[in-house]
Amino acid sequence: VLYPLVQTAQQTPKHYGITSPISLALPKEADLVLARKLTETLRPFGVFEEELELQRRILVLGKLNTLVKVWIREVSEVKNIPASVIDNVGGKIFTFGSYRLGVHTKGADIDALCVVPRHVERSDFFSSFYEKLKEQEEVKDLRAVEEAFVPVIKLSFDGIEIDILFARLALQTIPENLDLRDDGLLKNLDIRCIRSLNGCRVTDEILHLVPNIENFRLTLRAIKMWAKRHNIYSNILGFLGGVSWAMLVARTCQLYPNAVASTLVHKFFLVFSKWEWPNPVLLKQPEDCNLNLPVWDPRVTPSDRYHLMPIITPAYPQQNSTYNVSASTRAIMVEEFKRGLAITDEILQNKADWSKLFEAPNFFQKYKHYIVLLASAQAEKQHLEWVGLVESKIRILVGNLEKNEFITLAHVNPQSFPGPKEGTDKEEFSTMWVIGIVFKKMEGSENLNVDLTFDIQTFTDTVYRQAISSKMFEQDMKITAMHVKRKQLQQLLPKMAIQRSKRKLSSDGLRAMNDGSLDLSVDSDNSMSVPSPTGLSAAKVARKTPNADLSDVPMLPANPIPVVKNSIKLRLSR
Repeated sequence: VLYPLVQTAQQTPKHYGITSPISLALPKEADLVLARKLTETLRPFGVFEEELELQRRILVLGKLNTLVKVWIREVSEVKNIPASVIDNVGGKIFTFGSYRLGVHTKGADIDALCVVPRHVERSDFFSSFYEKLKEQEEVKDLRAVEEAFVPVIKLSFDGIEIDILFARLALQTIPENLDLRDDGLLKNLDIRCIRSLNGCRVTDEILHLVPNIENFRLTLRAIKMWAKRHNIYSNILGFLGGVSWAMLVARTCQLYPNAVASTLVHKFFLVFSKWEWPNPVLLKQPEDCNLNLPVWDPRVTPSDRYHLMPIITPAYPQQNSTYNVSASTRAIMVEEFKRGLAITDEILQNKADWSKLFEAPNFFQKYKHYIVLLASAQAEKQHLEWVGLVESKIRILVGNLEKNEFITLAHVNPQSFPGPKEGTDKEEFSTMWVIGIVFKKMEGSENLNVDLTFDIQTFTDTVYRQAISSKMFEQDMKITAMHVKRKQLQQLLPKMAIQRSKRKLSSDGLRAMNDGSLDLSVDSDNSMSVPSPTGLSAAKVARKTPNADLSDVPMLPANPIPVVKNSIKLRLSR
């Protein structure tokens, strides 16, 4: 009786991930045809780079790598390292993120990591290496962000944007064939070096944990494009960023190891529309290296128990890449997964084309009520800093709105727009975000008075406090929030935004959004200045909009300071 069992055990193929696969089915001819059609549908969106552009990137990285080796030799000589060691000292550039995964889009930036031996210090990287980069004629827009959580040098090399992190290993020399997945490398390292290594280690693990890299890549390109088109691609605003989407696709590949991209896209929606969150998505069993670094573990860390959609990075120290996800953003994503499943069902039955999956829904028609958030400043440089800070805190506002007893959902559009002009003579730079709001269905009462002033106020206070404590605040930096109905929204938005969301499927004006920075706020529309709907007066807006009372469009205060009251009180009739 035991004999057949032993035999099957020997025949069991290697499985990827923490469970056995759901299906080992091989692709049929129809699946291969659909995979080719998927590639053709994606092409106009600029997700594939031309061979020439790819060669240019490889050339640029080669030059950068040579530069690193020369610099490390020079530093070694200055520090009187023995000549025998200098000859083999090594050091090299590793890439990570979308470029390393092989899914970067046209014009995307490259995330890179400079790995050096133990005698080269971080201060050398930010002084002598920075100076060396400055001397290169191909290098433009060079800037160092030494105080960041993960310190970085940003630059454009021959027109290609590159972010370079730094990691100093406890090794005398850096071998050419170094595998950064080796946990032993983390021993005796500075925490900033561990953080810098993390991107490479996670990317390399993902590539090692998928059964077929080509199928994984095409599937991931499709899912990322779908997520961007459906306004759910942004880590900072509580949706998912590039690495999280990559891990979900990798898990799908593990569960269907022989499937091609057309099947995998469908299975992706099947798996994650039915996933029982907050069960975590894991690509491998977490291992403990006894290095005492904090890892994601709800049994040990109480705050980890509150994560709503945990997707756990596969390299030590394991982290949840989606701690920003809120109840609203999860609900929106799950709804989109279900819709994606319905559409891919149709595609697999030949009732629809792939183009249907990438149709951009009209965000500005989707909701009856919106909150419009404006961040403005007088000077462009201050405005850029201010926008960065405000955007990083918008999820606090979404959290406040979610907790409001009258609100079921708050959906912030990751795409921002230039704000309407104030009609004053003073030059002002402003950026606008739009949040769709769903109010709870009312029982019994004819009218409902909802006051969102406190929710908005606690958010603006948080932002102002942070700006003041980080010494970034300038008197003219302001945040304004207003409630607008669907019709009024059309008057505030740039024409391009409305037209673009009306066009069903178009790759025009699609920006190759880069994954590295996860900054989806800068768009080609940002150069446009948008006139205010009808000058400054909220009363005029109300007159132009039937059934609007003045509480719907609060006046923008003329010169708000940190104590500005964004009073939003509205009446909802059944």
